[in-house]
Amino acid sequence: MKSVFQRLLWVSMLLPAGSAFATEAERDLPQYAVKIEHWGGFITNSMVVSWVVAIALIIFARVATRDMKGVPGGAQNFLEWMVEGLYGFLESIIGPHLVKRTFWFLATIFIFILSANWLGLIPGVGTIGWGFQTPNGFEVDQPLFRGANADLNLTFAMAIIFFACWIVWALQEVGPIGFLKELFAPKGETTGFLKVLMIVIFFASGCLEIISILFRPISLAFRLYGNVFAGETMLDTMARLKPGFGWLLPIPFYFMELLVGLVQALVFMLLCAVFTLLICQHEEAAPAAEPNT
Repeated sequence: MKSVFQRLLWVSMLLPAGSAFATEAERDLPQYAVKIEHWGGFITNSMVVSWVVAIALIIFARVATRDMKGVPGGAQNFLEWMVEGLYGFLESIIGPHLVKRTFWFLATIFIFILSANWLGLIPGVGTIGWGFQTPNGFEVDQPLFRGANADLNLTFAMAIIFFACWIVWALQEVGPIGFLKELFAPKGETTGFLKVLMIVIFFASGCLEIISILFRPISLAFRLYGNVFAGETMLDTMARLKPGFGWLLPIPFYFMELLVGLVQALVFMLLCAVFTLLICQHEEAAPAAEPNT
């Protein structure tokens, strides 16, 4: 979150306090998704982008797997390379057993977030829509498109879905009793008063862990939303900073946002994987003593 605040602070320093320019930028890039009144006011511009991303991924997957060949090429080759690379990467982190259970979600969430982040950088997102004519040109007040992950509703929905999957995976792996033991049971072998003390300490630690678990969806949602929204704010600021050069100034920052989009998709997936591993890992049994000969 520190990097998010630094980027937002940097953008705010570029805007003169109380200037008309700052007011215009704030109006054109709100923190919330805009409802498209021309379509009934129920659909938001971020929902349009998320639907476009989902449909595009479905079509790509259908095209790539329509005529499977032993020697892949084109779309099939790219899809297999991406899936195998993600599978091997996650297997090295959470193990071969857990990756079989969770790969479908972790890979899907990574591909969707990455695609949504990069699609939001296409010129026209945020600048095509309905508006009104002003002395300085046409002003868009209802953009048709908005970066999908720049909407907190979407990032929070993905975090809640992961939280539900996390509970299911934990109960499947360790069971209800194992789940409670993982949170509250003391670790290690102790006796006497020290054992009672450890029970009290680990029970208090388990209560704190529950609070931490409940806040995980919030941290996941705000981390992704904050970074994507800060990037869009920066690009919008660069485009308006120098009249006549709005097409040129954002270009270097587009390359940075391409990297940020990849990093944020990777971070979201890795945090989900690590959170799952922490609750689903089994304690290895102590090796049996060799019999005396």
